[in-house]
Amino acid sequence: MTDNPEQDYDPGDVAVIGMSLRAPGARTKEQFWDNLVHGRESVSFLAKDDIHVDETLIHSPFYVRACGVLDTYDKFDPSVFGISDRMAAALTPENRLYLESAWEALEDGGYDPARLKAEVGMYGANNPQTAALYSSPPDRVSVGPEAIEASLAWSPDTMTSNALYYMGLIGEAVTVASVCAGFHYAVHLACQSLLLGQTDVAIAGGAMVRLPHPRGHLWEENRILSRDGHCRPFDANGTGTALSSGVVTLLLKPLGRAVADRDHVYALVKGSAVNNNGVSAMAYGLAQPERLSACIAAAMEVGGVTPDTVSMYEANGLGLPMTDELEVHAAGMAFGKQTATTSIGGVKGNVGHGGVVSGGFGAVKAALAIHHRTLPATINLTEVNPDLDFPGTPFVPQVEGASWEPEAGIRRAGITSIGGGGYNAHLLLEEAPAAARRAPEEEGRPRLATLSAMDDAALARQRARLKERLEADPGLRLDDVCFTLNLGRKVMGRRWAAVVRSRAELVAALSDDARGPVTTAAAPRTDPGAFTRTDDGIVPSGTDAQALADLAAAWVTGAQVDFDALHRGEAGHRVPLPTYPFQPRRFWRTDW
Repeated sequence: MTDNPEQDYDPGDVAVIGMSLRAPGARTKEQFWDNLVHGRESVSFLAKDDIHVDETLIHSPFYVRACGVLDTYDKFDPSVFGISDRMAAALTPENRLYLESAWEALEDGGYDPARLKAEVGMYGANNPQTAALYSSPPDRVSVGPEAIEASLAWSPDTMTSNALYYMGLIGEAVTVASVCAGFHYAVHLACQSLLLGQTDVAIAGGAMVRLPHPRGHLWEENRILSRDGHCRPFDANGTGTALSSGVVTLLLKPLGRAVADRDHVYALVKGSAVNNNGVSAMAYGLAQPERLSACIAAAMEVGGVTPDTVSMYEANGLGLPMTDELEVHAAGMAFGKQTATTSIGGVKGNVGHGGVVSGGFGAVKAALAIHHRTLPATINLTEVNPDLDFPGTPFVPQVEGASWEPEAGIRRAGITSIGGGGYNAHLLLEEAPAAARRAPEEEGRPRLATLSAMDDAALARQRARLKERLEADPGLRLDDVCFTLNLGRKVMGRRWAAVVRSRAELVAALSDDARGPVTTAAAPRTDPGAFTRTDDGIVPSGTDAQALADLAAAWVTGAQVDFDALHRGEAGHRVPLPTYPFQPRRFWRTDW
């Protein structure tokens, strides 16, 4: 974060307060970032036996056995959402992935859907073709409840409304159809709704599952798919990209509200813009430089920033010289002639082209680059294409990873997404304003930490993951951790609680052989009448260790606790902690 005076609060700023990602080679945003900073390519090169389709093509010399494999594309944990196995199989893969990702984004932001009293806007993009390839739609003569339920589970249109319904939320639901620019369009619409006051908080993203999965592609001259499966953004030897799958969701809130609510802020959406080429395109489906340039410039104008302060540009970057040249030309026109330099990169070299979610991969890369103050390298870039004329632009290809120290004193990143059919979209992200100074944490004060899950196995995984996070991040304050756990996680049947006075005590309590915490399986009996009660549950008789221990014992045996009252008057902040450890099982429908 920065204390630059240029970053005073702006009523048009939208805060990214939670993120969820699943991509080839990464089940979490943390794994994704680790892959980026270590330059890993997550496109898989398949053996013939791994591909169970394309029998007539697989022996062709032009068939490329490469794709970005998503290892959980066919799995789901319906128990968390109260969904039956029958309905879980009826839901399309993208419906299921988006639902779990929306849950993770909300938890990453420190919010329990069951206690979120707000209008929640749900915006998402998917690939309508996936539903048809998953299973033919039900052909029924009845429109009774069962037929309607099955149709709503299958329909691409209802992905966002399904997420609201199964997460127990209310608000507006918009499923976006704008092909490969879908993620950006979803975020753009979400920000508009937030700034107009139509919603209090928004979840925006996209889900893409390429079916059949996994499979390769057929290479064709001057088309966007790579000759050898590798994507080489801005490289003279680039031949296109590989196709991949994934899901990304962002949790968004107006910055002023996020600061007041003590949310963790990864980055700001400073501006966004969308447009379409219409009839002006050189060829239908190709980028039109003037229109794309206008879109990029519009996002900067909306954000009230000048191009010389945008020091990272995450390109659409298909790795095909013709399309890369069109994009660099368009971005160069939007940025204009200047002396400042802007890092240019492309994440498709790492994960391939994720269709409607491809812009989400770039947006998370940019948000985490801002958060970590680091510019990851663009991999597979060994010979910069001279036709791109980078010396005549502000752009410098990010060939190696580097610390991000912007000339303008503030970190800003532009992310472009282009969709076939003339769709252009651009997001402008900025680092969050400096957090207000806080008093040091009160040492030695007893605090209650809680965890819950559907079963003991999931509870054990939660303990292990939280212990790992605490050991990896020594900057986490105990009061923030307890505040987030107690108020930001849905309460489930199997429970664990510990009263601790320090981070070290919490780490010890989370260990398998620890003594001190109480669990549902082995909790002391408590007298329910010994507690003060509010409309939202019981509260401790005091703030000493014994009073909290009594409350912990009551909670793990099923009592409802008023955690808002427990933390009233405290200054805890929401912080990113491990989200629920879903236990996915395979669900697949072959008939209705």
